[in-house]
Formats: sequence, C-alpha cells, structure tokens
Amino acid sequence: MSPERDVPAPPAGRIFTERDFWYGGGLDLDAYLDRVDLRGADLPPTLDTLRAVHRAHLAHIPFENLQLVLDRPILLDVPALTDKMVHHRRGGYCYEQNLLLAAVLDRLGFAFTALAARVVFGAEGHPRPTTHAALLVELDGGRWMADVGFGGGGLLEPFPFVDGHQEVQGEWGLRLDRVEEVGPDEWLLRSFDGRTWNDLYMFTTAAMLPQDYAIFSHFLTSHPRSPFRNRLMAQRMAPGEQQRLMDTTLTTTRPDGTHEEREIAIADVPDLLDEVFGVGLTEEERGIVVDRLKDYADM
Repeated sequence: MSPERDVPAPPAGRIFTERDFWYGGGLDLDAYLDRVDLRGADLPPTLDTLRAVHRAHLAHIPFENLQLVLDRPILLDVPALTDKMVHHRRGGYCYEQNLLLAAVLDRLGFAFTALAARVVFGAEGHPRPTTHAALLVELDGGRWMADVGFGGGGLLEPFPFVDGHQEVQGEWGLRLDRVEEVGPDEWLLRSFDGRTWNDLYMFTTAAMLPQDYAIFSHFLTSHPRSPFRNRLMAQRMAPGEQQRLMDTTLTTTRPDGTHEEREIAIADVPDLLDEVFGVGLTEEERGIVVDRLKDYADM
C-alpha cells in the first residue's frame, strides 16, 4: 500500500466502559431534599430549579473541616457523602460539597462540567495549585457557574458564565472576567466588599472527574502546609451576612465590608457549631474537638 494513500480511520469508540461519572443513581435524593427543605418540590432541569437547589444547599449544609479535626478520613464517594452530610447533618469542604451537588444535578437531569480552580484570595500575589472545585452547568444554550463549597464567600446562586458579567446576590457583589495571566482559557471570579473588588479564584473550563478531585483532596488532607489541617474552620454564607469560625474566633462579615469578631471559649465551641452552623456532634466528638482546639492553641 502506498504510504501517500489516505486510509480512513475507524470511528472512535468510547474510551471508558464506566458511563456514570457522577453516580447520581447512588444518591438518596429524598433524604437530600428533606435535608435542604425541598421535599415535594417540582424540580425539572431548569434554571429555576438550579437556583432553588443552590440556595437551599448553601442555607442548610455548612462549609466545615471537622472531619480532619476529628482525625477521620474524608471520603468522596456518593454514599459516604450522603451519609455524612445528609443523614448525619454535617457539612464539608469544597470537594465534598460540590461532589454531592454534582450527584444531585446528575440525578435531576442536568448537564454539567466539573472544574478545578486556583484560589487566589489571600495569596498576596503568589500562585497556588488548583485545589478548589466548581461546576459549569449547561442550560438553554447558556452556561452557569455553580459552587456551594467555597469557604471564603462566593456564589449564593448560579452565576452566568459571561465575560465581564457582574451582579448582586443577596447584597454581595460578584464579577466574572476572562484573564490571560496563566493561559488563554482562564477566568477569574471576584467579590465586592463595599470598597474594592477582591480576587477569589481562577479556573479554566477543562473538565475534571471525581478521580481528579480525589488526588487534589489527598493533597489538602495530608500535606503539612495545607490550610485545612491544624485548625478548625466553619462557615455559613447567607444574604446579608457571612459567619465564619476559625478555631475560637467567630467573624461576622457584611456586604458593605464591616465585620465583627468575637472570641469563643474553647469549651463553648461545640455548642456554637450547633447553634450557628447547624453541626451537631456526639458527646465523644465534642470532647475531641475541645481537646484539639487546646492543642491548636499551644502550637
């Protein structure tokens, strides 16, 4: 056969035999909807549904890293996420939160791409690795960002994936811009604190899978310099107010940039986790949290 002759290639087949990337079928959807107070709601795969689920998830499932404080592994499979955050009414950090949301959206019939993001908030200009997760949802010819797991503020509702778009969500200002500091497909989400725009995180539209998040999560849960180790973190984001606990310091921040700080006695932190963040702990867990906070205070 002449090497110059064109030989048609056979059509490409599927690369992966596994077809269910997001495991929506393994989700206890009724229990999730009970957890976020949406039981009985009509939830077709529309923008209204996406908004309702996003708001409800943030309102009922807090950001927290207590699994690491309790010295327990962070498991990212859907049954484990459901057991922890739904049945045991706990919260989680970005990979847990957005993988649970991904399973919900998958079960409800949404099409989406999972993303990896580079947190730049608080980095003082120094590059960080991609250690955050977000979702890009396809709807009626448009795309919408969804993210229920950013522990430093961020989206309250889905956000239009449009260069230069800005809007106010629950009094919080947000803006999305295309940037090229790292590459041509780079986007930056910003928030407004009443005085200036603050960079939150950068991301590309390259698709991630749960297996990718497992690698990133392993780094965050095991590296000695991870921001999630050796301190307690909890946050609840709401219209008009953000509550954030860092060890024993409770900070309340408002959209105009004003904030208040209050020191909490170590022995009172388990009660505060329940009352402010809705995280109920067993007596054994409460004791571990108190002991770990004492250890952190001595570091």
